[in-house]
Amino acid sequence: MISKLDDMFEVLKAQEKKVLVAAYANDSHSVSAVSMAIDLGLVSGTLVGDRETINHICEEEGIDAAKFTIVHEPDEMKAAEKAVALINEGKGNLLMKGLVSTDKYMRAILNKEKGLMDPGAVLSHVTVIENRNYHKLLVVGDVAIIPAPEIREKIAITNYLIHVAKSLGVARPKVALIGASEQVSPKIQSSVDAAIIAKMADRGQIKGAIVDGPLALDVAIDKESAEIKKITGEVAGDADCLVFPNIEAGNVFYKTNTKLAESELGAIVVGARVPAVLSSRGDSTKTKLYSIALAALSAR
Repeated sequence: MISKLDDMFEVLKAQEKKVLVAAYANDSHSVSAVSMAIDLGLVSGTLVGDRETINHICEEEGIDAAKFTIVHEPDEMKAAEKAVALINEGKGNLLMKGLVSTDKYMRAILNKEKGLMDPGAVLSHVTVIENRNYHKLLVVGDVAIIPAPEIREKIAITNYLIHVAKSLGVARPKVALIGASEQVSPKIQSSVDAAIIAKMADRGQIKGAIVDGPLALDVAIDKESAEIKKITGEVAGDADCLVFPNIEAGNVFYKTNTKLAESELGAIVVGARVPAVLSSRGDSTKTKLYSIALAALSAR
């Protein structure tokens, strides 16, 4: 089982290389991140963008351009569409955002005719957090895409977290559906949703994991709190995955971890045919590499 984010690198080195396709890789941040991922043996890389710009960046950064497959497309939107087309043609296993704006990147993924979405699929965001105060990695969602998930979307999020946890080597992930309280309250929709999803898992409608909820955050991740509150069950105090009731709860947890606890993380967009890296310029090199590694590990 992978217990630290760095462990992903060793696992990937031993596997057949997946192909990362970077959409509109016309910036040094993207080129450098893909270059490092290749040097670490995590992936092989295809850069879609303006060939002259990419070659110039490689020259300035001291990077050997020959390590990449470069697909020339100087137009931003067309580059995103070309990157998606390469995935659909079987020439890539994971997608990464380059200099292309987030809305154009997402538009290429969501395009009904030429995008990466199967009918009825739900696009979501999965983050893996390494917090020094917790005894293992935490797989959490959704902190960035779905503002107020309804029960159908929460079921999808739960399944995505289970898949990512399994790709990290967790044989039977323990999933906590987070709420304000572990008491089921008919007046709180998230509480009702959590109780329904937990019962669905009990009956085999959600497979491959132990799912419990609603659980307050302290009960989900702290054994002592669970014992004091007399909450039993395998998930209490030992969760691998946290499903948040809405984007506010998830995003506050995510930023508290990064800003106050200085946690390391990797994050991917899931629900499309392949995982997608949606890193920002502000992300550290480590975060970008962890996100690429996570995408490569979770790619089917």
